[in-house]
Amino acid sequence: MRKEIKIYLSILGLTAFALAISDGIISNYLNDAYHVTTKQRGMIEFPRELPGMICILVISLLSFVSDIKIAMIAQILSVIGIMALGFFTPSFSVMLIFLFINSLGMHLFFPLQDSIGLSLIKKGNFGKRMGQFKGVFTAFQMLGAALVFIGFKTGHFSFETKIKPSFIIAGITFLFVFLLFLILNKILHNPDIKHQRMEFIFRGEYKYYYTLVIMFGVQKQIMIVYGPWVLINLLHKKADTIGLLAIIGSFIGIFFIPLVGKWMDKFGIRKMLFADAISFIGVYVLYGLLSGGYSSGMIAVTGLPVLFAYIIFIMDRMSTQLGLVRTIYLKSIAVKESDITPTLSLGISMDHVVSIACAYAGGIIWTVWGPQYIFYLAAALSLVNLFVAFKVNTV
Repeated sequence: MRKEIKIYLSILGLTAFALAISDGIISNYLNDAYHVTTKQRGMIEFPRELPGMICILVISLLSFVSDIKIAMIAQILSVIGIMALGFFTPSFSVMLIFLFINSLGMHLFFPLQDSIGLSLIKKGNFGKRMGQFKGVFTAFQMLGAALVFIGFKTGHFSFETKIKPSFIIAGITFLFVFLLFLILNKILHNPDIKHQRMEFIFRGEYKYYYTLVIMFGVQKQIMIVYGPWVLINLLHKKADTIGLLAIIGSFIGIFFIPLVGKWMDKFGIRKMLFADAISFIGVYVLYGLLSGGYSSGMIAVTGLPVLFAYIIFIMDRMSTQLGLVRTIYLKSIAVKESDITPTLSLGISMDHVVSIACAYAGGIIWTVWGPQYIFYLAAALSLVNLFVAFKVNTV
């Protein structure tokens, strides 16, 4: 295995670890440290997801430097944001500022993560190699989740104290990622992993990719915000439970994600898009039935019904891992290689426009009509994914 691949895998692993012990339990942080309501939880997604909308603009402004150097800037922003929240419990408004800074770092890195990975793959088997990359990411997510479970279960971690150990460890880890990018930059001497000038690219050839990322914005926001909120708000589960479920989901994902990559090469994009759409629809319908039952009292919040919620939560983790299909799909239809990074960035910006809207609307829907309707709406909208799966063979 080439040295640059090993370093890139280390970057993926440490990033996944840091995200698992920070962003992965952000809902618990907001609940325990600030006691936010469901409506407030939805509104918080505006400063948290705004960086996703503007990342295409920021990357465009930084286009005079390589993707790797932009990724280094992203890590520094993540360190500043999460360290501030780790060492202090600031006022609510100040907390939102540092949450924004940390989120800006994460969202700058997300499109670069895939574009750098694709550029390191020399030839063929993109599905298999990307599956391996995602498998490593998931393995380290599991390690982070294990630390969350142990730390909160034993009382060494807490969001009700001034110092937040999990956030501080995450910040130190992001700093190590920065150093690894420094090494990677020296090894590669900025060969192909660079765009001379970043432009806003919007091509008709990519219309189905744009549709997929917009729909993912809906799906992602519902499950990232309101999936855990069912466990936290309706079932009153703490960070240790979320951590344990993440361990199980990540462990399964270590084996599942590389399989997705192999299936991608074997069965093709169209069939995997069908699998992606059907899995999301199934998860949302089931989550809707359960959350409606919990809130109305028709389903018990103890025993077997809670186990069902855990299973659906883990199934959602598997569904979201099918997201690599979108990246491979874009790679397969790219008019030019140089289109990939700006298109991935534009895709993130597009999905975050709907993410913010869905987060805000979701808080209102939950409060006024009930949690189940958020998930039913997401299931209905996921039918668009099925439409795209039918159409991609005509691209």
